[in-house]
Amino acid sequence: MSDRKDEKIRCDACPVMCYIADGKSGACDRYANHDGQIVRLDPLTILDRRMAAGDSVKPFLGANWDGGLGQENEVFVTAIGAGTTYPDYKPAPFIVSREVDGVDFVTVVTEAIFSYCGVKVKIDTDRHLGKEGAVVRCRGEAVGLVITSEYGSQMLSLGGVDHLTGGSKGEGRVTCDTLMRLCNKEAVELTIDDGATITVEAGKPPIVDGVAEERMRVGCGSATIGMFASQWKGLVDEVVVVDDHITGVVSEHQAGKVIDWQETGIKIVGRRSTPGRYFQVAEPGLGWGGTNIEDPLTILGDWNAAKGARPGLTLLMVSTTGEQFAYYVLDDDLVPQPAPLPEALQATVDLITENCEPALCTVLFMGGAGGSLRAGATRNPVKLTRSVQKKHTAVSCGGVPAYVWPGGGITIMVDVLNLPDNAFGYVPTPALVAPLEFTVRREDYHDLGGHDAAVRSIGKAIEDGSEYGASSRVLGPGEKTLLTRDDKEI
Repeated sequence: MSDRKDEKIRCDACPVMCYIADGKSGACDRYANHDGQIVRLDPLTILDRRMAAGDSVKPFLGANWDGGLGQENEVFVTAIGAGTTYPDYKPAPFIVSREVDGVDFVTVVTEAIFSYCGVKVKIDTDRHLGKEGAVVRCRGEAVGLVITSEYGSQMLSLGGVDHLTGGSKGEGRVTCDTLMRLCNKEAVELTIDDGATITVEAGKPPIVDGVAEERMRVGCGSATIGMFASQWKGLVDEVVVVDDHITGVVSEHQAGKVIDWQETGIKIVGRRSTPGRYFQVAEPGLGWGGTNIEDPLTILGDWNAAKGARPGLTLLMVSTTGEQFAYYVLDDDLVPQPAPLPEALQATVDLITENCEPALCTVLFMGGAGGSLRAGATRNPVKLTRSVQKKHTAVSCGGVPAYVWPGGGITIMVDVLNLPDNAFGYVPTPALVAPLEFTVRREDYHDLGGHDAAVRSIGKAIEDGSEYGASSRVLGPGEKTLLTRDDKEI
């Protein structure tokens, strides 16, 4: 396991191969020298569905535990705190058998070192964060890019092997740190070239240029017209829903036509798509509906009396979240003049806001679980890959079922918010370390060329630990905070 050098011992848990003095930890802060033995600092984490949320975490040490966990089908050994297979010639630290509904299953447990990994970030916002393809930075280093806008959300792709290993040392280190902090549900400030500064934290509202978002859009401008046209009928002569992508005009929209909405002679400055739907009414920005405008009248041209414009005609302009709204009345020159919003129309604006969901950040860890780590599960790694692709072997990350992408290899994706806290680590190569579990029927595991001699019962696995001497603890449903050996929260 280790070589001595000047009273230090060498850790071989990752390619860095740190020499560690007694009582000290390595560069990753995950492994330490304890009385001349390399040990994993975080205990092995076991999930027990029988524990009620709020129950205290129960740390188990092999020296004083009888090995009994009750019904094994309610218990799952995760890879958090398990240790690694590196340099991958050996079986995984824990290969655990358990019976579920009368069937013997094997779970292969290891902390995987991912050089090929990143996060996909979904940011619920109507604001313009940056152009598609713009570079995303953390502490000045490029860590990813802006990708597509989805319905009410902006997507970022961060990390990847090119940022981790293909750039400067600074870029790799910052990228690795950014990924780890995001995966461990910490707040990270990002800047987008020629765009916004945003603070991202899984499960929390995004903060865009210092302002916390409250809600995501109810829909595009056209969809908003479709949903609420009948609510406005009889209360106002015209409604324009301002949106960076599709601005809606109720009198021209098919929803308005169906309920016999009269023409108003309105003119929208923008590219007309289909009746009542306009593209490119303004530049993207942080203003109304994700545009750069603060005065919504700037998207209007001259009103046409021949098509229904008249003095006294009323106009409601509103954004797709209901956060911005204004009410106008046309004067004798057919110029909109601001007026107080009638109470009845306020209710319709409030209805838009009520139908907007809370704005949140979602962080999905994504990695390619291929390479040599598969050797910790089987002597013929391609068989594991094919078993996963056929859905004969289930893949999880920290006990959370992972989405496995179709196609070749084992490419997984998981919502980090569902994992226990501090489930991810790093090695300063740089690369991310993520918990990974493969679960398969015992008979299928044998057919895969699995390490049958290394299979242990749950009780035996906990009693004996691994070569890293991992102590262990149990978490119940809803419990996501890990404890140290002395039971203090980290």
